[in-house]
Amino acid sequence: MGDLTNSDYYSKNQRNDVSSNHEGGFGVSVMELRELMELRGSEAVVKIQEEYGDMDGLCQRLKTSPTEGLSGDATDLDKRKEVYGENLIPPKKPKTFLQLVWEALQDVTLIILEVAALISLGLSFYQPPGGDTCGTAAAGAEDEGEAEAGWIEGAAILLSVVCVVLVTAFNDWSKEKQFRGLQSRIEQEQKFQVVRGAQVIQLPVADIVVGDIAQIKYGDLLPTDGVLIQGNDLKIDESSLTGESDHVKKAADRDPMLLSGTHVMEGSGRMLVTAVGVNSQTGIIFTLLGAGEPGEEEKKEKKGIDSIKRQERGMIKDAEGGEMEEKEEKKKANVSKKEKSVLQGKLTKLAVQIGKAGLVMSAITVIILVLYFAVDNFVLQKRPWLTECTPIYVQYFVKFFIIGVTVLVVAVPEGLPLAVTISLAYSVKKMMKDNNLVRHLDACETMGNATAICSDKTGTLTTNRMTAVACYVGDVHYKEIPDPGLLSVKSLDILVNAISLNSAYTTKILPATKEGGLPMQVGNKTECGLLGLVLDLKRDYQPVRNQIPEEKLYKVYTFNSVRKSMSTVIKLPDGSFRMYSKGASEIVLKKCTKILNQEGEPRVFRPRDKDEMVKKVIEPMACDGLRTICVAYRDFPGDPEPLWDNENDILNELTAVCVVGIEDPVRPEVPSAIVRCQRAGITVRMVTGDNINTARAIAIKCGIIHPGEDFLCIDGKEFNRRIRNEKGEVEQERMDKVWPKLRVLARSSPTDKHTLVKGIIDSCLTDQRQVVAVTGDGTNDGPALKKADVGFAMGIAGTDVAKEASDIILTDDNFSSIVKAVMWGRNVYDSISKFLQFQLTVNVVAVIVAFTGACITQDSPLKAVQMLWVNLIMDTFASLALATEPPTEALLMRKPYGRNKPLISSTMTKNILGHGIYQLVIIFSLLFVGEQIFDIDSGRHAPLHSPPSEHYTIIFNTFVLMQLFNEINARKIHGERNVFDGIFRNPIFCSIVFGTFAIQIVIVQFGGKPFSCTPLDLEKWGWCTFLGLGELVWGQVIATIPNSKLRFLRGAGQLTKKNEMPGDEDMNEDNEEIDHAERELRRGQVLWFRGLNRIQTQIRVVNAFRSSLYEGLEKPDSRPSIHNFMTHPEFRIEDTTPHIPLIDDTDLEEDPALRMIPQSQTGSQPQSPNKNNNAVDSGINLTIDTTSKSAASSGPASPLHSLETSL
Repeated sequence: MGDLTNSDYYSKNQRNDVSSNHEGGFGVSVMELRELMELRGSEAVVKIQEEYGDMDGLCQRLKTSPTEGLSGDATDLDKRKEVYGENLIPPKKPKTFLQLVWEALQDVTLIILEVAALISLGLSFYQPPGGDTCGTAAAGAEDEGEAEAGWIEGAAILLSVVCVVLVTAFNDWSKEKQFRGLQSRIEQEQKFQVVRGAQVIQLPVADIVVGDIAQIKYGDLLPTDGVLIQGNDLKIDESSLTGESDHVKKAADRDPMLLSGTHVMEGSGRMLVTAVGVNSQTGIIFTLLGAGEPGEEEKKEKKGIDSIKRQERGMIKDAEGGEMEEKEEKKKANVSKKEKSVLQGKLTKLAVQIGKAGLVMSAITVIILVLYFAVDNFVLQKRPWLTECTPIYVQYFVKFFIIGVTVLVVAVPEGLPLAVTISLAYSVKKMMKDNNLVRHLDACETMGNATAICSDKTGTLTTNRMTAVACYVGDVHYKEIPDPGLLSVKSLDILVNAISLNSAYTTKILPATKEGGLPMQVGNKTECGLLGLVLDLKRDYQPVRNQIPEEKLYKVYTFNSVRKSMSTVIKLPDGSFRMYSKGASEIVLKKCTKILNQEGEPRVFRPRDKDEMVKKVIEPMACDGLRTICVAYRDFPGDPEPLWDNENDILNELTAVCVVGIEDPVRPEVPSAIVRCQRAGITVRMVTGDNINTARAIAIKCGIIHPGEDFLCIDGKEFNRRIRNEKGEVEQERMDKVWPKLRVLARSSPTDKHTLVKGIIDSCLTDQRQVVAVTGDGTNDGPALKKADVGFAMGIAGTDVAKEASDIILTDDNFSSIVKAVMWGRNVYDSISKFLQFQLTVNVVAVIVAFTGACITQDSPLKAVQMLWVNLIMDTFASLALATEPPTEALLMRKPYGRNKPLISSTMTKNILGHGIYQLVIIFSLLFVGEQIFDIDSGRHAPLHSPPSEHYTIIFNTFVLMQLFNEINARKIHGERNVFDGIFRNPIFCSIVFGTFAIQIVIVQFGGKPFSCTPLDLEKWGWCTFLGLGELVWGQVIATIPNSKLRFLRGAGQLTKKNEMPGDEDMNEDNEEIDHAERELRRGQVLWFRGLNRIQTQIRVVNAFRSSLYEGLEKPDSRPSIHNFMTHPEFRIEDTTPHIPLIDDTDLEEDPALRMIPQSQTGSQPQSPNKNNNAVDSGINLTIDTTSKSAASSGPASPLHSLETSL
């Protein structure tokens, strides 16, 4: 573009005098660019031609060069950010500390306490006229000072409430902070290739500015809007913005508009960045949704955007699918804001149940206290009710009420959800150090239950440093790279050109960064291996590329999983064309009809030569674990020009140049990691695109298979033959014959990977459902990553699409990091169990003590404020101390727990009951005979406002010290003897235990009236501590009792299971993670119902409710996430619409959607012809027993029950 033409062009466009009306001296304003990006297809091309002449004109107005990019000058970049904005979408403001305090105050029990404390405060200032008339009510009020101190209790309660609230708010605040840190970490992870100053550099996405020239390639998630300058075979998935599932072809002359948030599914190219941040298409939608406004989700669920955008464009393709998606998206916008994992579901359920029990206990406590007082005063002592005494009586009632509420406060384990959050957040933070970047919190815990890992080979099990070590050129098989003198010049030239031109120009080999290091491989590693071969043959690829720069390449067929090859066409000086091809050897050789001989002349390559070649060259290479790549070429006449779009004819009749064996050595730490997995009860399977021999060789090196064992190593074709029926559909029964023995799946397509994962997850062979983790790096791994329970994406080699679909990103692409994730996952589960064991002991004891104490002595031995302190130790501090235990290798020595193992094992039940008994015996002994033992005044039956007694102080102190030492016991949950094992590895635990002890001393010695404590002397402290230490001794006694002796404990363990299972259920309801595989088929129940063959009737019922079912079901894999700010591309694979099996009774029993059926509808079903209705009824009872469901889910009143009865 000469200057002349441009000045002409500007003179024609006099209407906009450029420099004056545009900001910052650029030739285009933000609004003009925004309007340009609204256009699509040919409109956009026309608009660019009318307004700017052509792409170069637009580049010049933006002061950038289409080939060299921006200069990278700092002032220029700042100016661009100022004029066109930064590539950031401002996140919503975090909640302030005060908001969090306000939220913490919303807790019901705390509100009740606050109210009670205020009443108590108000009444304590009331003095009845007339001295002793109110009977026992005023008995304690002789001591004037004491009567004045009546307000202290109320004030102290308010103070402790303030403490609890501040601690809760602080926890929430630090959690929020960690989330933000994680979010920004994830955003920094995403880098993009940009040309600046003619150099290709990797930039964090936030640093990209308008006018940058970005290089885009297969698998990228576009970070900005832009206009395509040059593209090869580019296809984009725009479903995230338009809802169009078909990939859109992009070309500079047809449809050059590229939008942020869309995925590159094929090809490569360069684009000029035209809109960033809030001005890009995604940004505009975010602003519509009010991303910056409070109350929106942190990074708003992208799905909500999709539906808005779709309504804007009205581009719902298939009516039915569209409606489903719409519903789904509406739901997804309302999905519960916080993530909830299986564990959290179970715990919330448990907490609710304990809370209910506590509520009952506290109500009874209050009633008993009030009745006792009334009967004692007005019936037995026959006192009249004096009006002036009413406030005193009320004061008594308020005191009773406060005691009741504190029982409730102690009973409700608010610490449970807190412990999970702390534990998960702590693990996530530590997992960062172990190279696991967790995107969804629950993935961390699911990983602890994993039973199978399907891993990629390249880069995960191997180092992903490809080096060519063998080749077959000119009829000779070289076991190592030959001296270039041995090859004919012709062959060598073709080989060097074929490799240099037919590879992404972004792939390079750079000199080593440190002395004696290996050269750095940038870009596609297989191509790096081939470029390495060129360098080994003493040639250089750069001059060849400089001769034919990327824009001169005539056509490029980029690599994808269907072609398994890549080809590039160049135009020769004489006008004819030459195409270079490379790809998987068995695929490319099939298409070859000639091969170069020793002189470098083509000779005929017959089918039987191919077979011999496979046997003599390819198989031996593959058996050494080498990946074989074939390089070939073909010449075309210039006239007539071939039809390039007719791929099958073009990619045929090739001439083979050579076959290269590329080695990718196994990572040194992988074999030991795999042994650890196998020890931990996790099956490792390798799923790879390589050929079967290479795959088998690597699997043996890794230790996935051992020679002589009975395992399957098959390729994709054979796999599909075995699992599909005549119609080509996958059958679960066939699948169940294959997967248990399958260890290596070679030459697999992405669909095979997805089918395998789905087959394992849906399988009912084992009594526990399999929990599958999958690793993936390519765009095509997306569906499998989303289907798996935990998807691992590669941080280095992975494409953005894969990272988007994953739950955890491996920042070092290393398999051994997965083992670390398993360890952390199991550790989370164990930490929660430790905490539960500790918490439930305290709960049981505190509630019983308060309850019986109140009933027998009309006053709880543990006062309200003391209870709140115990609650604080118990909930907040203990959850911190026990939830931050670091993982140990021992965690990998046991099998996974499985999905429906009860939270509380029999060992834990034994510990809880055992320690509970010990503590109750001690406390009650102290309560009823303590005054004789210590020779002090009895604290029982003390009047209102009397000074605190030594007696009750000893009880409180002993109680707290027992909890402290029991906290050390709680560190072990599998019945280990040494509870101190590794205690100093957890500084948090030590500091909390010592800290609590110190505060306890302060409370007892200086707490005085507010804490109802009197200072104790050393001897009494000695006794208290001695009784506390007894916990540790008693722990050893409990450990000696074998579980088998305690039959009844098994029931106790199961009991919680009954309680928890609905937890899963509810969790699914609010979390939309319904997956049929989750519903374990309960065999007894199924057989029973099939015996009463009722299926036809059910089908009728099902059809009647099909509509309501569709609303209740969700995509099996949708995970509400705080982080999904970029959408998941809509992977359309058959199973994204929920499969509805012929609804089995299990589904009726378990599917929340069906539970919502209105009663009237179900009642009106036709009566079943079978008269034997008792059978049906007993059947229902049976189902309730065999399925460990809480009876509520199918009690006689529930719609479910009526549905079954009517059947």
